[in-house]
Amino acid sequence: MDIRKKVQAGTMQSSDLMVFLEPASELTITIESTVKRQFEHLIRERIVAVLARFKVSSGAVRVTDRGALDYAIEARLEAALKRAMEG
Repeated sequence: MDIRKKVQAGTMQSSDLMVFLEPASELTITIESTVKRQFEHLIRERIVAVLARFKVSSGAVRVTDRGALDYAIEARLEAALKRAMEG
């Protein structure tokens, strides 16, 4: 799957995150987080797992995290991916 359009999902409230997706020629993942030093590797693992499940091969993924738990990361990314597949 390719990301077809620019979309976003989520909020900037505490314990949540914003996911921004846009078309790109290759797959890139950028993570900004209040807990980046401690948890970037776990956030990235969760993002990569969801992208693999959706078979995403290209696109720019940017996540701005405010301490979201795993289920929130997955849900926000899935919502954004479904929006990016429309139209």
